[in-house]
Amino acid sequence: MRLFHSSRASVLSIGLFAGLSSGTAPGSAVAQQVPAVRADSPTSSFTIFVRSVPIGSEQVSVTRDAEGWTIAGSGRLGAPLDIITRRVQVRYDSNWKPLELSIDASVRGQAQTLRSTVSGTTITNQITNAGQASTTTATGAADILLPNPFFAPYEALAARLKTAASGDTIVAYSAPAVMVNIKVGEKAPERIQTATRTIDTVRTHVSFVPLTVGAAPTVDADVWADDTGRLLRLSIPAQSLEVVREDIASVAARRVPISRPNDESVRIQSNGFTLAGTISKPVDPGTKPLPAVVFIGGSGPADRDEFVYGIPVLGQLAGTVSDAGFITLRYDRRGVGQSGGRAESATLADFTEDLRAAVKLLSDRKDVDGKRIAVVGHSEGGAVALLAAAKDKRIAAVVLLAANGVSGAELVLEQQQHLLGRGKMTDAEKQVKVDLQKRVNEAVITGKGWEKLPADTRRQTDNAEFQSLLLNDPAKVMPDVRQPVLIVQGELDTQVAPTNADKLEGLARKRKNAPLVEVAKVPGVNHLLVPATTGEVDEYATLKDKHVSPAVSGAITAWLQKTLAGK
Repeated sequence: MRLFHSSRASVLSIGLFAGLSSGTAPGSAVAQQVPAVRADSPTSSFTIFVRSVPIGSEQVSVTRDAEGWTIAGSGRLGAPLDIITRRVQVRYDSNWKPLELSIDASVRGQAQTLRSTVSGTTITNQITNAGQASTTTATGAADILLPNPFFAPYEALAARLKTAASGDTIVAYSAPAVMVNIKVGEKAPERIQTATRTIDTVRTHVSFVPLTVGAAPTVDADVWADDTGRLLRLSIPAQSLEVVREDIASVAARRVPISRPNDESVRIQSNGFTLAGTISKPVDPGTKPLPAVVFIGGSGPADRDEFVYGIPVLGQLAGTVSDAGFITLRYDRRGVGQSGGRAESATLADFTEDLRAAVKLLSDRKDVDGKRIAVVGHSEGGAVALLAAAKDKRIAAVVLLAANGVSGAELVLEQQQHLLGRGKMTDAEKQVKVDLQKRVNEAVITGKGWEKLPADTRRQTDNAEFQSLLLNDPAKVMPDVRQPVLIVQGELDTQVAPTNADKLEGLARKRKNAPLVEVAKVPGVNHLLVPATTGEVDEYATLKDKHVSPAVSGAITAWLQKTLAGK
């Protein structure tokens, strides 16, 4: 979707509805229930992001008086829009029927004003653009006025969505000549935790459908409103556009896809910073100390729930394990979410110390049985779990979920060859890729040959975590792991092939004194531990079942209950 209607930018032609033609809107399909919206709060500030880069902000207020509602905003947008908004104001009557819109702004130094008045189904626009005045009219029964690219008026859309049902239609007018049907889609409650409070929200998927066939494609968006009906966030993926209220724009804010009534937020003291985590308990924890479990996610910016492709992998597992009688702890990885520290310079050894700090926090709690603490690691988190167990006697049991049984260097080659096998390169082209990866592995392992690698390859591999993963070898770690081990593997996993479970089992059974080892291979389950058809990464976004397989969670809880019962 273009951001600009033409090379001569006008405040009246920039934005979401650029390129649409005028049309006559049908009557609104939204039930005429008056939304209850908070109007006594202070001004809200929104940050506007394009391609994840902040380009400006708007200050927005919603007030109510005897005549109705007034939404007002001011702000500034940098490149590529370059707009100064001295004031944008939309007035509605007490039943949220639109009355008037006024805009006073500058686009690239050119002053532009607009005043739109609504009388029944007639909308009159008085426009001044670079000193030239004009008047236009449009016909349509509009529910809301959405001039673009101004975002304060979206408060009216948030208010309407508070009472709208999936399947309803809201008619929007974008001056001076655009009518658009907003189709209300799926609505879902969500919870967002900031540094100071937790906000209950509703996310609504909407589709902006032009009334003139062929004028422009339908644009999908998501709108978040808080529990008072105020706008919290607007997301338009096709334009890489995000409009986010200041209180949730902070890096300390996080989405809470999984929560339980007695969840407890905790701070874990690590090496010079704190990790933020959540402790979950059984519904009726009783008075005796309980066994406990720490969950560790995989590579990348993993938060405490390991939210991937709409699946809170660790959040779901923690809930199930807590229901089975355990206290559970999961935490944001260093430098992610509400945790401190810097992830870009951290190695597996650093993440191991973070896990040990989490184990220490549990062992110091009176409601935890310090002799019955297990660690559960998913994917790369499995390597971290093994490293921690090899060093820390406070860990009583280890669960490895889709973890590597070969060295990181071998695993990366396995993953690369799988992807190349699905591609359309020639054999010669594939061999070039393989040879380059082998040279990278060799440079990381030996420290020699870096200067012979392409510059872009050196930049991509100049990553402490990646290099430590290549060097990691479970064959060197497992002999020092004295704890019982459960290995869980999805048989459709294409990121960590099921043969890794066999290799882990072989390594675990070679240990001295034969500590307990069990393996659970789960048919029809992928790397994210959910039911799948192919298990390929390109299938993740289309998965309909976004719940961790009961066969996976059942195997974990049954083994933990059995293994920790006698300790």
